Amino acid sequence: MHQTFDAALGIDLLHVNQTGADHNRAHFDRWGITCLNIMSSPGAGKTALLERTLAGLSGELAIAVIEGDMTTELDADRLRQYDVPVIAINTGRSCHLDAKMVAGGLHTLEHTCDPQALDLVLVENVGNLVCPAEFEVGEHAKVALLSLTEGEDKPLKYPIMFQEADCLLITKIDLAPYLEVSIDQIAANVRQMNPDVAIFAVSAKTGAGLEDWFGWVRDRVQRSIPAKSHAHLS
Repeated sequence: MHQTFDAALGIDLLHVNQTGADHNRAHFDRWGITCLNIMSSPGAGKTALLERTLAGLSGELAIAVIEGDMTTELDADRLRQYDVPVIAINTGRSCHLDAKMVAGGLHTLEHTCDPQALDLVLVENVGNLVCPAEFEVGEHAKVALLSLTEGEDKPLKYPIMFQEADCLLITKIDLAPYLEVSIDQIAANVRQMNPDVAIFAVSAKTGAGLEDWFGWVRDRVQRSIPAKSHAHLS
């Protein structure tokens, strides 16, 4: 049986989602929170990166996590060990978080802590290189991860994610000696489509490059919500 795609329906779904994303962002702005949407294919290292980020920054920033996964809370449980609010969202068969799901997460967050006391919300999206980039959740910036093991051609084969990203983290660079993959070529392929994206090569295992990532996060927190004082970061 042949199935046809209804373009008008697709546009309508994105429009409804965008309305919800704008609503979520208004909440973040009112609370003085910066929201980052962390996206990648499965296994690129999102949760490992968040573990290192919470370990490195939770002493100076008040951070909460909205953790998206299709069925389990395995990743959420890993992050709860860092003594920050972690809201788990199971998407079922959906391959991405959308604005409505994150709105539910925000409602739960309000009952977990005082959102106005937070500086940063990190949204770990479902592992997928396509859909998460199309459905905004109210974030102030999109962060894409691409592991060295995925090769140099993924930005060319799955362009939307990398076109939309404000920051790209090339992860698992500790494996470079064992792979015939060029970090420089990955960066060049991404810059063909997105010349202004910030790119950092990192390893959650060794810590390489993480200070550059932390600096980028601090800068986003300082400038995304100018009305809120972040004197402790200066």
